[in-house]
Amino acid sequence: MPIPIIASVTADPPPTEAAAVVHDIQHYMRPGTLQLSSLPPLSLYVHLPWCLKKCPYCDFNSHEFRTKETLTGADTDAPPESGVPEQRYIDALMADLESALPLIWGRTVHSVFIGGGTPSLFSPQSIDRLMGDIRARLRLEPDCEITMEANPGTFEKDRFRAFRAAGVTRLSIGVQSFNDRHLKVLGRVHDREQALAAVQEAAQAFETFNLDIMYGLPDQTLGELEQDMQTALALCPPHISIYHLTIEPNTYFAKFPPVIPEDDLAYAMLDRITELTGQAGLARYEISAYARPGHQCFHNTNYWQFGDYLGIGAGAHSKLTFAHRVVRQVRFRDPRRYMDNALAGHAVAQDDDVRRSDLPFEYMLNALRLREGFALQDFTARTGLPLSSISRALDEAERKGLIEKDMARVRPTERGFDFLSDLQELFLAD
Repeated sequence: MPIPIIASVTADPPPTEAAAVVHDIQHYMRPGTLQLSSLPPLSLYVHLPWCLKKCPYCDFNSHEFRTKETLTGADTDAPPESGVPEQRYIDALMADLESALPLIWGRTVHSVFIGGGTPSLFSPQSIDRLMGDIRARLRLEPDCEITMEANPGTFEKDRFRAFRAAGVTRLSIGVQSFNDRHLKVLGRVHDREQALAAVQEAAQAFETFNLDIMYGLPDQTLGELEQDMQTALALCPPHISIYHLTIEPNTYFAKFPPVIPEDDLAYAMLDRITELTGQAGLARYEISAYARPGHQCFHNTNYWQFGDYLGIGAGAHSKLTFAHRVVRQVRFRDPRRYMDNALAGHAVAQDDDVRRSDLPFEYMLNALRLREGFALQDFTARTGLPLSSISRALDEAERKGLIEKDMARVRPTERGFDFLSDLQELFLAD
């Protein structure tokens, strides 16, 4: 799943979408309070918002697809089982990207992440067109990591090799569990056997891939968690992302909360996850991410290191750095409204400078998720702020045993990992 986003990013409230926001490049280059001497790496996030079924825990901007008869502007060439306006949506994505090009002109893209929704609902031909259109407009690194989210359903699994041929280099598979009872409670449309088949297919088609696994599920026992992990690790995934089920606002689970494991059991599950992944040769390099050497996700790491990302697609978020400011943008959330506005050249619904006083928290919100923490010089380079702006919070975090630091680097301790929210809050603006 994306860095929260997704899925990874501060949880901005949904924009009012009263009107599009349009600025020319001079608006972003005007004088400001920051002095940034260099730009961080740049990634591209592409949001494809449709899915077969909205999961009860999901708070992402995803929408169940509808039939062509009820979807205004739908493709006449779309697969009959899809109902997704693939070509019109890609037209909108490219119009959105072209409008954003002046903001990133001359910069190289180091990674692309195609998230959703369920991007694997799009046909391989559409993904091939999408990647070709992106390459025609952006300079990608020769070894650019191109990740695509996929579900384990049979329909998607049969497309994996074609997605690889279309240029996708890394698949992220939303397994969540190998337990049929838990999959049903989570509202997933696949079962255990489909999940196993999908992972085996991905291993044959891709040199690297990720499994999304969830724990702390309704009525889940420690033994069931161990069984899920042992099943996952037996498939030898190069990367696993493991998330505790959280009850997010405005979801079905928020209205009808399930009974989830108590904190003590959840901590025991996480300890067992870390133990089992370590035995299997996967290192925990981020609070929720485990990887074999050489298989860390660059795209997500760029988020965590306060890199830049341009987000295109319905509801996509961007974080872009300029000489005197750091800017966050949000695209229109509703897919139909997004397409209409993007094709008219006005995809951005919200555009704001990050306040100088908020930059320390924005930086720490992600950097402290990393096992290796961050270099002090990177904080200054990415925020334009002096180290004195965080010295008091660092001292307090060290006093509480949440970090360890030297002249060059800050790392969260085991206690800091366990109480990450407490650690991050120390950097909130007064």
